[in-house]
Amino acid sequence: MGYAIVWLVNTVLSLMTWAIIISAIMSWLFAFDVINHRNRFVNQIAMLLDALTGPILAPFRKIIPPLGGLDISPIVAILTLHFLGILFNRMSAPFLIQVLG
Repeated sequence: MGYAIVWLVNTVLSLMTWAIIISAIMSWLFAFDVINHRNRFVNQIAMLLDALTGPILAPFRKIIPPLGGLDISPIVAILTLHFLGILFNRMSAPFLIQVLG
């Protein structure tokens, strides 16, 4: 059971990292008019990614101002997610595996 919890936490952190990366790439594609919001499928994907990444990026966007129109909050959020993953794997994962097996 402990291995399953560790796997689940690591998978969720990895999926959130990829969601942030894809959201940032889609925002660039929207900004350079490569894709547009009028396409219903693209708009639904963008709304889903915004709903997933918005709560993670919002605290960083409050603290970090845009630098010359460039939003670096996704980079800081990804670094924070990786830090939390390392912290979890070093401190909590061994305890969970030991206690739950």
